[in-house]
Amino acid sequence: MSTGVQLHLALILFAPWFAVLSALFWRYPRQPRGLARRIFDTAALTTATAAAVAGMYWGMANADAGYGPMWKQVFATSLAYGLYLGVMAAALVARMRWLRGPNPPPSRASSRS
Repeated sequence: MSTGVQLHLALILFAPWFAVLSALFWRYPRQPRGLARRIFDTAALTTATAAAVAGMYWGMANADAGYGPMWKQVFATSLAYGLYLGVMAAALVARMRWLRGPNPPPSRASSRS
């Protein structure tokens, strides 16, 4: 296997799954759609991809080769996938809170003793 393919195998293998997750993140919820939402979604997807690429490179460079020749690929792939999902999960939670709007003030229930 060529060195270039071996180095990028983690992203090659997960590119279809990253594309599916990215499309779902971009598409849902359908409303509201504005410029701010598109900018946020683009930033989230770019950050997630950059984290996955950085994690893959770091994993390939730092994996212990003593565990066998495939360990570098397994470690790099796991790291890239975990970082992508972590960033996307954080972006999903942040976007849900942002779209929900400000929280209503807590109701003050009168307590009678």
